[in-house]
Amino acid sequence: MAITLVALGSNRCHGRHGRPAGVVRAALAELAQLGTVLKVSPMFETDPIGPGSRRYANAVAALAWSGSLPDLLHALKALERRFGRRAGRRWGDRVLDLDILASGALVMQAPGLNVPHPRLAQRRFVLDPLVTVAPGWRHPRFNLTARQLHARQLRPKGLPRA
Repeated sequence: MAITLVALGSNRCHGRHGRPAGVVRAALAELAQLGTVLKVSPMFETDPIGPGSRRYANAVAALAWSGSLPDLLHALKALERRFGRRAGRRWGDRVLDLDILASGALVMQAPGLNVPHPRLAQRRFVLDPLVTVAPGWRHPRFNLTARQLHARQLRPKGLPRA
């Protein structure tokens, strides 16, 4: 059973779950139906990237997952749809956004799925919660830990590119 790191984010209210932080908490409960949630980061509030207009609630969860990553991606996209996510413009406001960040040292490229996430090392809104869940996780392409990637974001000096 692989330990898979999943990013959760929301910046739109939901009729049943309320504000974005409530959406992320509800999504974590649903995530626990897919596998065993081993650890969850604190919630981080961050500014949007691109055309989004509302602040995000972000978190990262370590999930023990026994299936394939394409199967997990399919389950995560179905969960997003159940929460009301609709196709829209890239980086726009959304009720729920779920991304597979990494699965151990696995490197995988498939249609719609790149593991580790190709922009993980450049995003503070991912690295801030990630370092609280898996500080020692080592990026298989850059050979840097989550803690080291986070430190480079805090004082940038030649961040690695995917």
